[in-house]
Formats: sequence, structure tokens, C-alpha cells
Amino acid sequence: ILSASFCGLLLLSYCLFCIHYFVVGYHQVMADSWLTAWAPPWALLCSFLGNLQSSLVQYARSTKKMIRNMMDDHQSSLDYLSNQVNELMSRVMQLNSDMPRKPSDVFPHRAVQSHGLDCSDIKDTIGSVTKTPSGLYIIHPEGSSYPYEVLCEMDFRGGGWTVIQKRTEGIIEFQRTWSDYLDGFGDLSGEFWLGLRKIFHITNQKTASFMLFVGLESEDDTYAYASYDSFWLEDEACSFKIHLGRYSGNAGDAFRGYRQEDNQNTLPFSTFDMDNDGCNPLCSLQEQLVKSCSNFSQQTGWWFSQCGVANLNGVHRVTRKMLTTGIRWDTWTMNDQPVKIKSVSMKIRRTYFR
Repeated sequence: ILSASFCGLLLLSYCLFCIHYFVVGYHQVMADSWLTAWAPPWALLCSFLGNLQSSLVQYARSTKKMIRNMMDDHQSSLDYLSNQVNELMSRVMQLNSDMPRKPSDVFPHRAVQSHGLDCSDIKDTIGSVTKTPSGLYIIHPEGSSYPYEVLCEMDFRGGGWTVIQKRTEGIIEFQRTWSDYLDGFGDLSGEFWLGLRKIFHITNQKTASFMLFVGLESEDDTYAYASYDSFWLEDEACSFKIHLGRYSGNAGDAFRGYRQEDNQNTLPFSTFDMDNDGCNPLCSLQEQLVKSCSNFSQQTGWWFSQCGVANLNGVHRVTRKMLTTGIRWDTWTMNDQPVKIKSVSMKIRRTYFR
């Protein structure tokens, strides 16, 4: 662009020089012989026009060449950028293929400053000074070697609830290994399982005891709940056996079920790769012989007791299949049939909380 402007300036200067020369020549002739008819310098004029035409042609050619060179430079830059993007995408794909197959939605352990021991403790301490909204908080329970993030419900029934499981849309798969159920998985802002180790540390603090609230929503938008006035888990060596207190609510006590063999209270947690369900060697379920309750429930994890009548980690919204493989709380019935469950949450809170 600068070269084009410079050429234009030279051409304009040349034109002004020729006009000046023409005018000076004219006055010189008039001064020498004012009686003689003056004849214009045609040769000079023709030379001027020829030079002007040649200059314009040269200027046009140089401008065209400059524009072509600029376009070639831009195309070269675009080609270079395209090659860089392709190379970057190839590296990303290579990294993805090299990464371990462990699910990416398993919760990480991050070293951060905690807000309290659990959501009840946060409500007690921070809530005494300012309003504590529901949301994500960092807790560090007694006995845990690291802090971790949890979802706290601070408005529901007085607040202070730590949510340990939540299912709404069926986006997060609960068909998981023992390792996944240990550490937790999912999205705390959506669907998740907090993790057996984290639940254990929360419920086994020396200065607190906890209650459990199970909230259920049916596919036709009706609600029910089951509450237990105490809740805690044994340690990993005992496969996180569940311990429940007295039941209250309108959904029925599915943890204990209708029969002794349905009772899941005091039973260990079980997955398809860590079978603790008590089917030795087989369980009889709806006139079927079942070797593994987790496998029968499509590889989901729960406190199975010969399968029982509760599994809130079952496959979300199973249709045209046996209800046994879905989200189950079979003591919640309508027209003598178990209600089809759309969403569920499990949350715990300190029992002394007011």
C-alpha cells in the first residue's frame, strides 16, 4: 500500500513538471516574437502523453502485482493456520486415546480451604452470622484426610442438608464399578453419587449423629418421602454396611421391605464387581433365579439383600422391561402397583439440628 502511494505521488509530480514546462515554453515564444503566430509544441505534448500512458500502464501493472502478492501472502497464512489447527486436533485425539479409561466424571480430590465439617455445621456457624444459600460448599469432616465439595440444601426443612445422591434426567449413568461408587461420580450441580468413603466420613464424626431423608417424585409429578431418624455406614473393611433408625413418611419403608429377606438394613454395599448381596449361591426373585442382584439390576450398586424392594441407583426410566431394573422404592404404590419414579434425592443432616 505504501509503494502504491509513492508511485502515485511520483506520477503526480511528473505531470505538474510537464505542465510547468509547457507554460514556460509558451511564454518564451510569446516574448521572442509576439507578431509571429505561435505553434504549440506538438512533439513535446506527444512525448508527454506517451510518457504518461507508459507510466499509467506501469503503475497499473505494479499495483496488480502488489495485490496478487498480498493475496498470496494471506493464502499462505491461512494455509499455515489450517495446518496448525489440524496438527493440534491430531494431538488432542492422540492424548484422548492415551488417557486411562477411568470415567472423567469421577470427583477429583482438591486441596482447598473448607467451610465446615458438613452442611449442618456450615449452617450452624456461618448461618449464625449471615444467610447461607443452597449451593456447593467445601467440607472437611473429622477423620477425612482431604476436604471435598458437596451440595448443601439450606432452605429445605430448616436447611443444613448434605445431599449424597441425586437423580433427575438420567444423564449420568449409575452402572458403575466398586471403585466409582467408593469415590463418587457425576455433577454436583446435576446428577451424582457423592461416594461411599465421603458418606462414611460425614456420618462417623465423633460429635454428631445423622438422619436420612429420601425424596421421591413419580412420572406423573406426585411426591413422597421416607425419613430415618438415624443413618450411618460402617467402614470400607465391612463394605460400608448401612444402619438405619426409625422410619417415618408416606412412601413406605422400602429399605426393610415386606419380608425378612427384603430387609437391607445392616447389609453391605454391592456392585457387579464386588458382590455382597447374599445370594449364595442364588436368589429367587419373581420366580427367577438370580446369581447377582447388581447384574440383574444392570450393573448398578446398592445395599442389596437378596435384591430386596429398594434400589435408588437403578437404571433411570426403564420402559417395557421389568420394573426390577429401574429406580425402585416398591413400598410406594398406587392401585397396588409400585409407582414409576422419575427423580430421587438422598440427603443427610445432623439429628440435633434445629
